[in-house]
Amino acid sequence: MIISRTPFRVSFFGGGTDYPKWFKEHKGAVLATTINKYCYITCRYLPPFFDHKSRIIYSKMEHVQKVDDIQHPAAREVLKFLKIKQGVEIHHDGDLPARTGLGSSSAFTVGLLNAFYALKGQMSTKEKLAREAIYVEQTMCKENVGCQDQILASYGGLNLVEFKGDDDHEVREVTLHKDITHNLQSHLMLYFTGFSRFASEIALHQIQNMGNRTAEMERMYEMVFAGSEYLQANDMKNFGKLLDESWKIKRTLSDKISSSHIDQIYAKAKKGGALGGKLLGAGGGGFMLLFVPPSKQKAVKEELKKLLLVPFKFESLGSRIIFYQEENGYK
Repeated sequence: MIISRTPFRVSFFGGGTDYPKWFKEHKGAVLATTINKYCYITCRYLPPFFDHKSRIIYSKMEHVQKVDDIQHPAAREVLKFLKIKQGVEIHHDGDLPARTGLGSSSAFTVGLLNAFYALKGQMSTKEKLAREAIYVEQTMCKENVGCQDQILASYGGLNLVEFKGDDDHEVREVTLHKDITHNLQSHLMLYFTGFSRFASEIALHQIQNMGNRTAEMERMYEMVFAGSEYLQANDMKNFGKLLDESWKIKRTLSDKISSSHIDQIYAKAKKGGALGGKLLGAGGGGFMLLFVPPSKQKAVKEELKKLLLVPFKFESLGSRIIFYQEENGYK
C-alpha cells in the first residue's frame, strides 16, 4: 500500500499566461506558492476476492471491471498512461474541497502518478511528475488547464515559473529571508466564498478571449517579476497594491471570472483594510486570497464574518510518498 501527499497552491501573479495557447506565441510566467493543505492518495493492488476488478473512491465510489469503465478522468487516464493492467484500489482524501481554485485537480493527478510509480517500485523526479501530469490533463483528459498547477504540486515551495515555447519551462525557487517569509505569511488571509464551479469551463471562455486581451495578459506577465522584486525588498505595501491591480485586470478577461457576490466580498475586504487580493484559480467561486496588514485583519474579519476563514502556512516539499508498505503479492 502507498500513500502520497501532494500540496495545494495559491497563485499570486501570472495566472492565465501559463496556458499553452498563450505562451506558445507570447511569454508566460507565474509567481505562486504551495500551502500546507493537501491531497492524499492511497493506492494498492486490489486482492482478487471481489466481483469488481478495481475500486476508486473519491466523492463517488466506483466499482469497475475495466480501466475504460472508470468515470474519473484523471484516474482512468493515469492508469492507461502507466499501462497498469492489474486491479487496483484508489482512495482520495483532501484537506479542502475540490473545484475551489487551489489546483486540487492537478494535485490529484500528480499525487496519483507519484503513488503508482511507488507501487511499481520506481521513483519519479519532480520534473517528470510535472511534465507527465501536464500531458495527462491536457492531452489525454483534454482539460482546459494551464501548466502551473502541476509544476507547483510536484515541486512545492515559492516559485517563479517561466513558460517558453511549446513545452519548455523553467522553475526558479524564490528564496526569501525567514523574516520576509513570516511577514508575507502574516499578511495573507484565505476565505472560502461558499461555492465553486468547474474551472475548465471558465478557463475555456478565458482562453477564447485571450486574442482580444493581449495588453492585459502582457501586463499580468510583467507583474510576476515586479511582485518578486517587491518580496525580495520586503515591500509588502506595493505587493498588496499589485495584487489589487492584477485582480482588476483578471476580471476583464471573462465575464465568468467574477460575479456580484464575489465583487461584494472583495469590496467589504477593501473596506476593512485589505490592500488587495484575488479569487484563486480560473474564477467563478471557491477561495479568495486577501492581502491585509496584520493591524487591519480584525476589521476584515468583522466585514467577512459570515465567511469561513481558513488558516494555512507555506510548505516547500511538494508531492511526497508518506507511507510505503510492500505489496501482499496479489497482482
